[in-house]
Order: sequence, then C-alpha cells, then structure tokens
Amino acid sequence: MTEALLLPFQFPFMQNAFAVAALISVPTALLSCFLVLRGWSLMGDATSHAVLPGIVIAYVVGIPLIVGAFAAGMVCALLTGFLQSNSRVKQDTVMGVVFSGMFGLGIVLFTAITTDQHLDHVLFGDMLGVGRDDLLTSGVIGAAVTAVFVLKWKDFLLHAFDPAQARVSGLPVALLHYGLLVILSLTIVATLSSVGIILAVALLISPGAIAFLLVRSFGRMLLVAVAVTVAACEAGVYASFFIDSAPAPTIVLVLTGMFLVAFVRRLHLNRRNAGLGSEAGSRT
Repeated sequence: MTEALLLPFQFPFMQNAFAVAALISVPTALLSCFLVLRGWSLMGDATSHAVLPGIVIAYVVGIPLIVGAFAAGMVCALLTGFLQSNSRVKQDTVMGVVFSGMFGLGIVLFTAITTDQHLDHVLFGDMLGVGRDDLLTSGVIGAAVTAVFVLKWKDFLLHAFDPAQARVSGLPVALLHYGLLVILSLTIVATLSSVGIILAVALLISPGAIAFLLVRSFGRMLLVAVAVTVAACEAGVYASFFIDSAPAPTIVLVLTGMFLVAFVRRLHLNRRNAGLGSEAGSRT
C-alpha cells in the first residue's frame, strides 16, 4: 500500500512536475493577493492571454519565447492603461477588448506559420514535460518576484488601498504601479511552460480569493495564500497520476474546491455572527 502511494515520486517526469509546481506556487500566490485586493483579477486574465502573439513572433524571429511573452504582456498592460486614461471606457471593458484582440492575433499568427510547436502546450501547459531549463526559468523568476514582495509588500499594500496616501507618504506611486505590471508579466512567463496561458489565470486569482475569505489580516492573507497554493499544486499533481489526467487542470479543480469550502465556511461564520448579534440585541 505504501509503495503504491509513493509510486508517483519514483518517476523523473513526476519529480519535475512536483518541483515546478512548488516553484510557481509562491510567486503566483503572493501576486494573487495584490491582484484581488486591487481588483485587478481581470488584468491577470488579460495579460495571460495577451502573451500568445509575443510567443509566436519570438518563434519566428528566433529569440527565446519567454522574451516575446514578457514583451507582449507589457504591451498589453501599458496599452490597457493608456486606453483607460484617454477614453470614457471603463477598465474592465478596455481589458476585455485588448486581451481578446491580442489573443485572436496570436491564434491567427500561429495558424499562419509552419511550426512543430504544439499550441495545446502553450495554452494548457505541459507539466509532465518540463525540463531543467523550465525549472531554472521558473525558479529564477519565482525567487525574484518573491524577494520583491517580501521586501516591499507594505509599499504595495498602501498603494493598493490608498494611492493618494501613498503619494503623500513619498512612495514612488508610478514605480509601484508599473512594477506590479512587470511582476505580473514575469510571473505569467514563469508559469508558461507548466500550466500554460489559460490555466495560469486560476493561479493568479483563486489563491488570493480563498485567503481573502479565510482571514482578515493582509499579512496572514499572504501566508494563507502561499500555503493554499502549495498544497493545491502538489495535491493536483499527485492526484493527476492516479486519475490519469493532466496536472494543470487537476490543480485548478483542487483550487476551485478549496474556494467553495472557504466560501461555505465564511457564509456559515457570517450567519452565526448575525445570529449572535440579533440575540444580543434582543436581550438588551
């Protein structure tokens, strides 16, 4: 029985999958908290879809795909900010137009060239096919993103809650704003080879949403988000071996289940607190 439970850890491709899952868990969890706090969840969705044309162009030009993905992600983020600042259209509408347009452009470019690259790996990831280079890329980017948040999380927090107060306090508001966009693009690049473009959205939204439902302190929110993401990623990879499914969508299902549990728990606590409040009021 024990030997069967430990079977997934005996295969090199599963070992790499477990490793890359751990590497991408921390940066995506930390970033998710700030995206949820700022109401930027759709920005993560937009940027993750928008990297596709950059990947295709990078392949045609002959440069590393991660360079093209990062450049496309930044173009999407900057273009979204420019359109929002110079039009009456709301931010969520602008992001929807930009990311769908760039994603459509990526699909057209991909079908127009002859390549041995598999589109489904770009879109949905290939955790069981990651190699040493993928692990190195995810590890370096993940470490850099984590270090920035550990050192500057209070600055990002103040900017997210009250940009005006952050400016009065002397913080570099523009640097924090565009720095978060750079971090978002880098994090998507780090997850590209493992969970892919589409499923990266779940890692950029679900952890922060789950932690937001469970705790009230932002410091604890960061810790809970990291713990939840690491547990979900490792459990998803482990379960995928036995149910013969792809690891990335299995991870998303685990995160979705965790969100539902957190939602039900918060709903129960709210009803209990409301009942205690009404009981105390009736006594007085």
